[in-house]
Amino acid sequence: MLNETSTFSSFSVHDIDEAKKFYGDKLGLDTSVNEMGILELHLKGGNEVIAYPKGDAHQAANFTVLNFTVNNIDDVVEFLVSIGIKMEQYEYPKTDKRGIFRSSNKNEGPNIAWFKDPSGNILSVIEE
Repeated sequence: MLNETSTFSSFSVHDIDEAKKFYGDKLGLDTSVNEMGILELHLKGGNEVIAYPKGDAHQAANFTVLNFTVNNIDDVVEFLVSIGIKMEQYEYPKTDKRGIFRSSNKNEGPNIAWFKDPSGNILSVIEE
């Protein structure tokens, strides 16, 4: 039954205006705020993700809520840092000084780097 339905993903943010500035202005995503005050992210391929306001009740996810696939992770990380985004540093999986986990073989997965939105939600860029 559910395999016949359309789907979308969602996560909460502390402040919709702040999130719209981050996702729309800073990251350059196509965004809109609907009549219910929910931020809509209109992503490549027709994918839709919504960010809904929780104000002071917001708790950042401790896992990645949104992944961006990229061709060259080094170029994208350099761009993100240049616009003021801090890349996360992790011991496991071990990231390099730029915040990139570099896979030494395909069993470890792809090269990946993580960063946070203003509400503390974790996002990533993953090299295809």
